[in-house]
Amino acid sequence: MVDVTGSNGPVTGTWSVRDGFTWKGQDPYSKPQFGFVTFTHDYGRTLHWQLLEGHDASRSLATDSSGIILNEAAVKLAGFQHPIGERITVDSVTRPVIAVVRDMVMDSPFDPATPSMFFMDYTWINYITLRLNTSVREADALARVQQVFKRYDPDGLVSYELPEEAYAMKFDAETRVGEVSTFFTVLAVLISCLGLFGLASFVAEQRNREIGVRKILGASVFSLWSTLSREFVTLVLIACAVAIPLSASFLHSWLQQYAYRTALSWWIFAAAAIGALLVTLLTISWQVLRAALQNPVKSLRTE
Repeated sequence: MVDVTGSNGPVTGTWSVRDGFTWKGQDPYSKPQFGFVTFTHDYGRTLHWQLLEGHDASRSLATDSSGIILNEAAVKLAGFQHPIGERITVDSVTRPVIAVVRDMVMDSPFDPATPSMFFMDYTWINYITLRLNTSVREADALARVQQVFKRYDPDGLVSYELPEEAYAMKFDAETRVGEVSTFFTVLAVLISCLGLFGLASFVAEQRNREIGVRKILGASVFSLWSTLSREFVTLVLIACAVAIPLSASFLHSWLQQYAYRTALSWWIFAAAAIGALLVTLLTISWQVLRAALQNPVKSLRTE
């Protein structure tokens, strides 16, 4: 174990959201709600939060036990231009803002970060958060932690939750959609390849005599392959020209529902187009090369 801290809720969720906060310059008609997170020593070091301004109160209880730490969303909601030194009244107690930290994804990963206030309070602690030593096997580290807890609470049942498992559950629906989409994508590609294979066979059979004449006139295998493949490549390029703008528009609209999202880079669509061309060429090449390598005498025998 590397670090340990306590808090009123898990690091994967904001359990307390409330209003009743007041500060200088606040809109008297607004009642904004903030996440309310209490913690003990080394909370920031255990979570590896990123300090943007001020200093970490969880490292100096003696001097900063009454200080408040805000996340970026809370600073924006309160309208502070220079948050350090501002004073916020909480339950009739006025506390100074001593730090600002970068927003952390503690609740839904599909929504903006909850505007939250963090301050030290040892009287309201429900969860203990541990940062395990990465050089020790996870199972061994958890077994050692359980031994320590049972030493102080022999009859208690130690239960724990890994953050990666908690976040995996939040992405469960998206994971299922991704798996289903992958299955049907692979199925669609296979069906398309079968169709291309059949079409290439039909075209090669229809142009069998033409291939024989070209070979007699000195055409190389490569020139015959490029001639027969050109039609399929043209069709694929037309399909890409239609599909790429439509898919880009759909993906852009779909990504807008997520607060944290990736950017659509041009290389994604370029790679898709190149992949489609390669799959097409690999699918039709067998039939095209078989027709190009055939003895022209056989194809012209009936003429």
